[in-house]
Amino acid sequence: MSTITIASVPRITSTELSTLLLRQQQQQQQQQTPTPPQSLSIIDVRTTDHIGGHIITSTHVPATSLDHRIPALVRDLKDKKTVVFHCALSHQRGPGAAVQYLRERRRVLGEEKEGEEEQKVLVLDGGFVQWQEK
Repeated sequence: MSTITIASVPRITSTELSTLLLRQQQQQQQQQTPTPPQSLSIIDVRTTDHIGGHIITSTHVPATSLDHRIPALVRDLKDKKTVVFHCALSHQRGPGAAVQYLRERRRVLGEEKEGEEEQKVLVLDGGFVQWQEK
C-alpha cells in the first residue's frame, strides 16, 4: 500500500505561488527568453470550469483525462523542480491528481536517489477560486 495520501501532499498558498511565478518571470526577462518557466509547472485539472480563466503558464489536463495522460505527465515533468496541481477549490480533483501523479512517478522513476534534488509536488491551497480572489 502506498504511503502517498491526499493528507501527505503539501500545499502552497496563492501568495507563495504568485511569488514563484514573478521570480521566474524576472529571471526570464533578465535572460530575455519567452519560454515558460523551466523549473515550475502548474497543472490545472478542472474540466468545463476551466473556461472561466486560468493561471498563466498552466497546463490544462482535465481530471476526466488524467488516467490515460498521467504516464506522459510523469515523463514530461520529470525534470521540473516544482509541480503544482489545482482545481477550482483544490478539495478533490487537484489533490487526487497530485496523489495519482506522485504514485505513478514513484512507480516509473523509483525513489529519489540520495544527492538528487527531490521534485516538490504541491497542491494550490484554495484552488483557482482563491487564486482569482488574490
